[in-house]
Amino acid sequence: MASMRLVSIAVLCAAVPALAVAQAPAGKPTIPQVCTSCHQAQPNALQGIYENVAFKSQAIQLKIDANTEIVKFDPKTLKVKDAGAMKPAESLRDLPKNREARIDYVEKDGQKIATQIAFKGPVKIAPEKVSSYEEVERLVARGQDGSYVLIDSRPLPRVQEGTIPGAINLPYPAWDKFVGRLPKDKGQLVVFFCQGVTCMMSPNSLLKAEALGYTNAKVYREGYPEWLERNVGVLAAPHLKAAYLDKSIPHVLIDARPASTAAEGYIPGAVSIPPSKVHEALATMPPAKLKAPIIVYDVDGGASAMAVARVIKASGQPNVTTMVGGFDAWKAEKLPVATAPITTKVAYVPKPRPGSIPNEEFVRLASATPPDVLILDVRNTDEANAGMIKGAKLIPDEELLARMGEVPKDKRIITHCSTGIRAEMAYHKLKQAGYNAGFVYAVVDVKKNGQFKVTPN
Repeated sequence: MASMRLVSIAVLCAAVPALAVAQAPAGKPTIPQVCTSCHQAQPNALQGIYENVAFKSQAIQLKIDANTEIVKFDPKTLKVKDAGAMKPAESLRDLPKNREARIDYVEKDGQKIATQIAFKGPVKIAPEKVSSYEEVERLVARGQDGSYVLIDSRPLPRVQEGTIPGAINLPYPAWDKFVGRLPKDKGQLVVFFCQGVTCMMSPNSLLKAEALGYTNAKVYREGYPEWLERNVGVLAAPHLKAAYLDKSIPHVLIDARPASTAAEGYIPGAVSIPPSKVHEALATMPPAKLKAPIIVYDVDGGASAMAVARVIKASGQPNVTTMVGGFDAWKAEKLPVATAPITTKVAYVPKPRPGSIPNEEFVRLASATPPDVLILDVRNTDEANAGMIKGAKLIPDEELLARMGEVPKDKRIITHCSTGIRAEMAYHKLKQAGYNAGFVYAVVDVKKNGQFKVTPN
């Protein structure tokens, strides 16, 4: 496998479609922080990640960095634009979550009411300027032979999480600063890539390169998301530390060296799984649907790490990378080394949604609610008429802002609904109002007699 060249840069913004220039309003952000170095906020618009929709309370949940916006909507008047195509509001039920979206809204009685939600569509690129996955795979297999340059146009935080083998980093938002990383030969094949078919960073990089006289530049439009879906990515030793260890991001770190070697010293948090043990270890891996980052290293970024990574990838795991240079590179950077006995069992606990409580804690609190806790049922009245948890208070999510005065400030408020979606939206409203709140993100089925069952979501 080809080695990787990466250059550290400052944290920069991700490219998004240009917005009309306007001063960002005070208070909560209306666009992600990484975008503010290139773009400014637009009045009566929010841009972020579409997380959820609740038709019973007619609300959309949008994530903007660490903040969450809950925007009301009327399904009769809301416009939904998906990749330029107009769709009915009902389509929000089926559209994929965690997509970049923009919400235009009006304010009424202190609430944001969405008039349109728009999802980005694929960037249009001339067919002769597009490189396919198969073409990029062939280039990577050739190694760094000087016949091509593969360029990751994303900002550093994305690159730290992983990239395509052999890629260098020339972030589009800092093009002028780092343009010297382009090859001197303007006829050499240059392939740009970024974060997928809706990302503008690599297409814009192509345009800038052509304006400088590069005659053989292309774009791998599907970019790193497709590569990681179909292949194994790579990351550098300092990037493993910066992206995962320093931020305490849950991940699985596998030491593929012989067990006796790993016992002499390893990267903190690693589990020992040499190639001979990887097949039996598959049963201990986290469910593929969690998309857990799985990072494999050996001595020098060689065959052992790739052998283990390939087996794990073939088992259906969608997010597998190897560490360039292996343990030797880690030591060369003078990064910390653990010497306590290394474990051989994978343990992965996904990061909980902010404000959520474990299902077991909810069962305990709802079964015998302490005096300083209130279980707040945010389902609709007709749902609650079929059964409510004993001692719970009913305030439907769509009425919560108007009835906030009924919620005691001197208690811990735990919200629930039937699926966890409205409970999470209610939690964010309570949190913004200064309450000590939490929610259960689970399916909660309540019987007429008050008995309930909690099923993981």
